Amino acid sequence: MAWLLTRACCPRAFPWASRCLCGLVSARSWSQGPLTAYMPEAASFPEAQDHQGLYKTSVEQGDAFWGALARSRLSWITPFHSVQDCDLRQGRAAWFLGGQLNVAVNCLDRHVHVAPDKVALIWEKDEPGEEVRVTYRSLLELTCRLSNTLKRQGVKPGDRVTIYMPPCPLAVASMLACARIGAVHAVVFAGFSAESLADRIRDAQSETVITVNQGLRGGKVVELKKTVDQAVKQCPGVKRVLVSMRTDSQLPMTALDVLLEEEMKKEDAYCEPVAMDSEDMLFLLYTSGSTGKPKGLVHSQAGYLLFAALTHKYVFDYQDRDVFGCVADIGWITGHSYVVYGPLCNGGTTVLFESTPVHPNPGRYWETVERLKINQFYGAPTAIRLLLRYGDEWVKKYDRSSLKVLGSVGEPINKEAWEWYFRVVGETRCPVVDTWWQTETGGICISPRPSNPGDEILPGMAMRPFFGISPSVLDDKGNVLLENNVSGALCISQAWPGMARTIYKDHKRFVETYLAPYPGFFFTGDGVYRTSEGYYQLTGRLDDIINISGHRLGTAEVEDVVNHHVAVAESAVIGYPHEIKGEGAYVFIVLKKDSKYTEETLAAELQELISKKIAKYAVPEYIQVTHRLPKTRSGKIMRRVLRKIVENKAGELGDLTTLDDREAVHKFHNWACTNQISC
Repeated sequence: MAWLLTRACCPRAFPWASRCLCGLVSARSWSQGPLTAYMPEAASFPEAQDHQGLYKTSVEQGDAFWGALARSRLSWITPFHSVQDCDLRQGRAAWFLGGQLNVAVNCLDRHVHVAPDKVALIWEKDEPGEEVRVTYRSLLELTCRLSNTLKRQGVKPGDRVTIYMPPCPLAVASMLACARIGAVHAVVFAGFSAESLADRIRDAQSETVITVNQGLRGGKVVELKKTVDQAVKQCPGVKRVLVSMRTDSQLPMTALDVLLEEEMKKEDAYCEPVAMDSEDMLFLLYTSGSTGKPKGLVHSQAGYLLFAALTHKYVFDYQDRDVFGCVADIGWITGHSYVVYGPLCNGGTTVLFESTPVHPNPGRYWETVERLKINQFYGAPTAIRLLLRYGDEWVKKYDRSSLKVLGSVGEPINKEAWEWYFRVVGETRCPVVDTWWQTETGGICISPRPSNPGDEILPGMAMRPFFGISPSVLDDKGNVLLENNVSGALCISQAWPGMARTIYKDHKRFVETYLAPYPGFFFTGDGVYRTSEGYYQLTGRLDDIINISGHRLGTAEVEDVVNHHVAVAESAVIGYPHEIKGEGAYVFIVLKKDSKYTEETLAAELQELISKKIAKYAVPEYIQVTHRLPKTRSGKIMRRVLRKIVENKAGELGDLTTLDDREAVHKFHNWACTNQISC
């Protein structure tokens, strides 16, 4: 792909961009002075004197707030006539009606017009020290050539294109090329099995698949093309497979295969962008569920892009010339919003991380921070806990003075990991933003920042809602709990631009899952505790709430205590049927490297610790030490799998397409049988 990253961009791209270019906002961090220096649109809301005032405006005057931001932050082909038409009771959400724009233009052309040689992507390849820098000019050409290739292959506006690629510039260009010509991309994590890939191709009704011959991850070759070959045998609707060459290995080609780079060389370096309605589909992204069928969540154009850009800018205090380092794979929503769309819409420089946190050693993240001079680092608690096991020396070996903000995403981060992240990685000078959001929300909804300057950040707590997000805590009867110091279901009481619009081909399921449980609210499926100060602390999925003798207990709360033990690297807590208590607590534990604890000694200490930190009723009945927990490929612990096995329901495990290691499940099942827990 190297030749594609160095050619000059065709100048014909510039006139179109200049015709639609709106003023890009270059706001600085707000520490003092006028609020308009932080958010220029605040000039439209003179009653807002600080962050809290802006937040109040965003919730109480949503049309005015989002309208002002959409007009100034996005480049429109046709201006919108109405800000929103939303009714959660009726399952309707639509933003910026009548407006037309092109997402690729917003992410590329307008920045090429201003700063063509600015670095858009830094591809941190699996091989350390071999990063590739791609300018906005080069990325636009790459996208245009790929756009023209797709059109020549017969891809039309509205067609679904499945992308099965590791993080690389061509994967980003594939996403943007779909957006440019009006096609809908469905990125599938390049680690899914052929069966899982086929399920998603069929559900999306994709006729086109884009992949690479092989991937590289953690020093190992991943046979992606072979996986695609197996998958498309089960997908008669696939008409073409576009294959890029990530390695020099030549693989057998089928009648469906098209060598992507060869075709792109034949194409023009400019492709006229298609004007898309605000509510047209931008992408599908599949997320697993307990019912066994993955949900193809639909995100639309303008609202998603605006929300991704704003959250990227204000949660992480992103400034021009910063290097933003999100280490998530592009196959997940975090990669969509905070590797691709948010940073590029803001004209930023974003890192594509192809490797793992421990390749070639546990210092990989921090060596990358030093070499690329990363300013904002965004990763998952599971990786932080993993690296914590290796001690401080792998972190302190590298210069991390470039870091300004640390982020956490994917699940609540326990206090020990948070404190290590803050103290060791960030040297106590970088705020840690523990972000809560979902594939369904499109972007960050609750996070310690943005806030008024100097506002406190508490360890392991998401804390504050983002602009336009109005969280509510509801009890199990559907009553809204207005006071503080309460726990319940986390719902959002009004629509926001970044929310998913539906489940592909199944709006009924969308309504039943997210809107019907609490009419008039968006039900997140998560439990939350609102503190006496009004901060929000996520307690885990509601199906991860244990009811012990009538006491509701979040598994995350128990895990936080367990993970504080000096011998524990990570843990998973589940509830299981108990003859007397209704439910009991069951704890699975992974020990830190070189731990000398016996299982009996550890169990006794943990039971005492939980009794002391929470209550006697919370003391677990079983504590099991294991070498590995069942996780998704993105690192989330699959607690429902553990629960089904302990309940002797191994035949009801539901959707396992995201499971990273099926052997771990078999080991747990065998252990449960041996100990007569279940079999």
